Parts: sequence; C-alpha cells; structure tokens
Amino acid sequence: MPAILYGFMLCGLLAGFVLFRKRPLPQATGTAGREKISVIIPARNEENTLPALLHSLNRQTTKPGEIIVVDDHSEDRTKETAEKFGVTVVSAPDLPDGWTGKTWAVWNGYVKSTGDLLIFLDADTRLAKHAISSLVTAHKQQGGAVSVIPYHHTEKFYEKLAMVLNLLGIFSFTSPFERLNRQKGLYGACICVSREDYDEIGGHGNIRAEMLDDLNLGARFQQAGIPVTNFTGSGLVFFRMYPGGFSHELQGFAKGAVLSTSAIHPFTIAAVVFWILGLLISELGCFSGIPYFVAGYLLYAAQIYYFNRHTGNFGILHPLFHFLSMIFFLVVILYSLYQSHFRKKVFWKGRYIDVGRGQNK
Repeated sequence: MPAILYGFMLCGLLAGFVLFRKRPLPQATGTAGREKISVIIPARNEENTLPALLHSLNRQTTKPGEIIVVDDHSEDRTKETAEKFGVTVVSAPDLPDGWTGKTWAVWNGYVKSTGDLLIFLDADTRLAKHAISSLVTAHKQQGGAVSVIPYHHTEKFYEKLAMVLNLLGIFSFTSPFERLNRQKGLYGACICVSREDYDEIGGHGNIRAEMLDDLNLGARFQQAGIPVTNFTGSGLVFFRMYPGGFSHELQGFAKGAVLSTSAIHPFTIAAVVFWILGLLISELGCFSGIPYFVAGYLLYAAQIYYFNRHTGNFGILHPLFHFLSMIFFLVVILYSLYQSHFRKKVFWKGRYIDVGRGQNK
C-alpha cells in the first residue's frame, strides 16, 4: 500500500508540471495601433478597488479612446468615485429577467461604447504602464479573443489561503490539453476582442443568463471559429481579488468552483485530480513521519513555491504549510456543492443567482 501512495505522489507532482505552462503576456513598449480602444468596467460596490485601476489606466503608454464604468446598482460610492476620474459613467438600468448582474452591466457598457477594440476589465484589476500596449499587440498577433489571468496580489493571511485555488485556476487555462478544448473559456478579469468579432457572436447578450460569463463567452467565440488565447499576467496585469474579508473570499470562489469544471477538458480534469490527490496524500502521510511522505510533502512545497513565483505573491510560509490552503480549498468545494446542487443558487454581492438560469432575485 505505501508504494501505491508513493506512486500517486510522484504522479501528482508530474501532473503539476504537465499542467503548468509559463505563458506570460509578451511586453510591448510604446503605443500600439490606431484603433480606438474602449475600456469597459462593470462595477458593483467597488469604491475601494476602482481608484487603483483608473489610476493605472491613466498611466498607460497606449491611451484608451474611452473608459466606461458601468455602475451596477452599487450600494456604496462607486459612481461618485468613478466620476472623480473624468471617465464615462453609465448607470445600469433595472435588471431584466433572464440576465445576470454582470452580463447586464457589461452589455450596457458595450452599447455606449464606440471603439473598434473592446477591453473588458474587472474593477479589481490593476495594470502596469505597458499593459494596454501589450494586450493590443497580442491581439493583433493572435487574432480573435485574448484574455489575461492576472498575477494574484495578496496582502492579508486569509487572502493567501487561496493559493491552491489560484493554482488550479491557472492549470485550467495553461494546461496543454485546453488547446483541444472546443469549450475553452476566457478569463473575465481582462479580455480584449475586436468589436467585429464581439458582434458576430452576439456578445454578452448571447450569454445573458450565464453566471460563468467568461467561460461561456470563450466557448461562443470558439464555436464561431474565432480563436481564443489566454496568457498569464505576471509583470503586466495584477489583481487583489477579495480584500473585503474571509466571507467575501469564500463566496467569491464558491460561486463557480464546481460549475466551472464543466468547461474544462477531461484530460485537464484528470491531471488536476492526480495533482490534488498526490498533494493530499503527502499532507496526510507527512504526519506519520515516514521519510518518503515527508519528502513528498516538501517536494510539493517546492513545486508550489516555484509556480507561485509566476502567478501570485503567497510568500514562503503558505507554500511550506500548504495543508492550510488545501483545507480552504476543500471548504470552498463543499460550500460550492451545497449551493449548486442543493440550494440551486449562489449568493454574490447582495444577489442570489439561480444556478442554470442565472436569473437574479
């Protein structure tokens, strides 16, 4: 039996190296292109996160033609905060039946936009000064739709508990098996696409009821024969995901943790399962004091530390005590299962969203 467990640990470690691919967004300096760029930012209760993003947009070497912040019925000073930066602020109309809050906000921003190139950004995203230039250049080179998985900036202890979940998210987009996936999604925090391609698939209006709008948007592009390319954002695109506290982080990850697996290639899922299983075996076996298990635990810690260098600042202690992040991962999965399969709805930013229909209550 121990030999089998050692084998699972080794297979898990190898699976991690198969899944993880460094594909950083290539940095481009100077300005890029003459197309008018429209930046669209859906924002609900984002008064504390918007300033960092809007400041970073003002420092870009390639200036957007317009920046549109869509206030999604915020209960704080999101609208007033955006107006101080002189950007276009749109108040989303009342949410119609059959739409989720985010898809409705993005769609209203798109309707008001006039650019040839559309860049959709989450409000918690931050950009280095060459980020827009790099994104536009990558779009020209790759064509189709391009998204970037931001480097995960963390500050507080509870934020670093997301380490394993952050890596699993990276695996889902950088896995070589996803090149074969006809349902390959985009990463919603940072998406760049031409207006022509967006119009061709009907944009967010065609996925209006989907809670996982970014994954479904990517699938629609692929189905239309429009390529989808995903990069990692180290050095250029960053975010701090859940600064609002532990419950905010739990709700944020749980809303799509289980449902998102339906869009991932089966080979990617199999490799992820091997990685998680090997990690769990190393953690449980380490407490036995058996040298092989301890070695496996430390090898996983080293692997995670290496991956983190390219994906997020999770420090040294969290990779070393990775069982803490694994416990958080298991809590998120259980809570996500409860919401998606028993309650049939998820709670996010003051709204209940019916699973499968995406209709807000």
